[in-house]
Amino acid sequence: MEQSVICSALTLIFMASGGSRETLVTWCCDFSGIDLRPLDLLSEVVPASGVKSGIRMLQVQGARGFQFSAAARHVLSFPASQIFLYCDRFPEEFSIIITLKVLNVPAKKNEYIFTVMEEESNMVLVGLRYSTDKLHFLFWSRELSKGWQTLITFQGISLADSQWHTLVLAVSGHSFSLMVDCSIPIDIVADTPFPTYLAMTRSSFYVGSRRRRKGLFSGLLRQLVLLPGSDATSRMCTSMNFKLAVLSIPPVLQDLPVKPASNEVLQYPYAEMKITLGPQPPCTKHEKAQFWFNTSRKGLYLCNGSAWVAMLEVKQRLDYVEEYQNLMTNSETMGIEIFVIPKVGLFVATANRYTPPGSAIYKWTDGKFRSYQNITTYQAQSWRYFTIGKKIFLAVANFEQNERGQEFSVIYKWSYRTETFFPYQRITTHSARDWEAFDIEGEAFLAVANHREGDNHNINSVIYWWNPKTRLFEANQTILTSGAYDWEFFTIGPYSFLVVANTFNGTSTKIYSHIYIWLGGAFQLFQSILTFGAADWEAFRIGDRIFLAVANSHSYDSQTVVPNNHYAINSSIYELNITAQTFVKFQDLLTYSALDWEFFSVGEDYFLVVANSFDGITFSVNSVIYRWQGYEGFALAHRLPTFGCRDWEVFHTPAGSYLIYSSAREPLSKVLKLKTI
Repeated sequence: MEQSVICSALTLIFMASGGSRETLVTWCCDFSGIDLRPLDLLSEVVPASGVKSGIRMLQVQGARGFQFSAAARHVLSFPASQIFLYCDRFPEEFSIIITLKVLNVPAKKNEYIFTVMEEESNMVLVGLRYSTDKLHFLFWSRELSKGWQTLITFQGISLADSQWHTLVLAVSGHSFSLMVDCSIPIDIVADTPFPTYLAMTRSSFYVGSRRRRKGLFSGLLRQLVLLPGSDATSRMCTSMNFKLAVLSIPPVLQDLPVKPASNEVLQYPYAEMKITLGPQPPCTKHEKAQFWFNTSRKGLYLCNGSAWVAMLEVKQRLDYVEEYQNLMTNSETMGIEIFVIPKVGLFVATANRYTPPGSAIYKWTDGKFRSYQNITTYQAQSWRYFTIGKKIFLAVANFEQNERGQEFSVIYKWSYRTETFFPYQRITTHSARDWEAFDIEGEAFLAVANHREGDNHNINSVIYWWNPKTRLFEANQTILTSGAYDWEFFTIGPYSFLVVANTFNGTSTKIYSHIYIWLGGAFQLFQSILTFGAADWEAFRIGDRIFLAVANSHSYDSQTVVPNNHYAINSSIYELNITAQTFVKFQDLLTYSALDWEFFSVGEDYFLVVANSFDGITFSVNSVIYRWQGYEGFALAHRLPTFGCRDWEVFHTPAGSYLIYSSAREPLSKVLKLKTI
């Protein structure tokens, strides 16, 4: 039976019997518990059309919500008597359901989602406000709090992530419970209970404010419901999309029109079309119907809920490669590392042979790399950039000892204050050639390729684990390697792999390099592949196919009658055979003391560039770009004159795409621009 019918009947009985109005109100309030209809507070302040001064209706991530301006703070209110028809008391037990999208809230600032205020004063009887990472529920009870307002604070509520969120606040006596997106609720038992009698006489609801300009809610509000009764969880957590769970929202925010009612163009006069620029953003159901403009490919894409679909795309093709910048380095460069520090810029770190002057970091400024920071290193072989949370690191592999005879490599950390790298941790290494950084199941690791200790090339390389308590890397596992030159980490589905390039075992370069798989908290041998002075592995994907390319540097065996030393040798590409669960040889390519492979794409084409360094006579050897030809494999596309080429990296800027290579024979690295048609 409806509450209005019950209370009307009670009114007639009490009028006939001469009963008091106070008793009638008490009886009607006691009956309110059986009527669990949601009270849609948004519908009370927003017209059915959604059109009202100071209100904007926006569509974001496939859902509509309201945004309010300061001019609307007074019109976004209604008297409490408008919803409390037969009972002028706030429910003793209730849930508040909110669906919102929070914008960035500055520190030390509060924004009010709603308040109930006395008309003659600034006293907030009931309210809900949000700060940077807290949600505050406040109420006032003269009898229980001696005239002071009670504040219930839920800590660690981070909502400013550009996503919709649905919150359920359940209140019953001393118990206050908050659930975000149907996750595990946060429960608080307070000393002061919510009052059993909180009069709403001469009070009003204010949506998105506390009747003042200060504290106005700046985000989007989609659902604001008061539900009599203790907990609305069972009614909310029934759909798959918990972030947009609906109990009651204004009709104008519900289903979007699927097609125009006539031949007119379909229009959303209040919809916001969001276009994201830059690198590819995620495409999930939350980004459905949003656009992304790929600045490098000059293409417009639409998210269909799972993938980006090309709407307008300029399909670039590589035409030729031109010399763009000669980068003078401190000395010969053994390796280079390209990285981007958010909000700071694009950088390249060069691993230089001699100390002094050591290695250097250059910043991309006005279309060129300019000197940025010098770092003391000892025959540096390579750099590795990685992040752990908000912390930014750069690890160098030192090949030689310092002036004191100490041999170690160094991890540097980025200082946000000085915008430079400073030494963070020293790690003992043995003629280190390479660092590889990777994450497994949310934990951070670093693997070092120890090349030799004295004349012994058969030594352990080490995998280090980041200890979040000490905030340092600690040895986690050792793996026996032979003249290790490079580590490469890659994943296939849920599995993590690490492959080492073994170069020399003391007598021969014809040795096995090994692929390891992460099982049971450690890397275990997965497959061994015969290599010839392996200097680099490159893992890459083309469609659903997974490849590994090895750079073979030379063939040498001291135990032959006439020791051979061949630099013109095949490097090989292997493809994963999923059925056999092994990598099988896919293609051989003739290389000249190859030291590095780099995979990249231009438009819909895929490429591999090899660093050819020496042909047995001269270091002036062409490096080669190979184009993916599908069934035919990789075919020669461009020859690039290089001198002692050691390393290739590709990078992209709004102005185009580039290759950079380092020379191990002269203090000059070169930036090449990819010209497209």
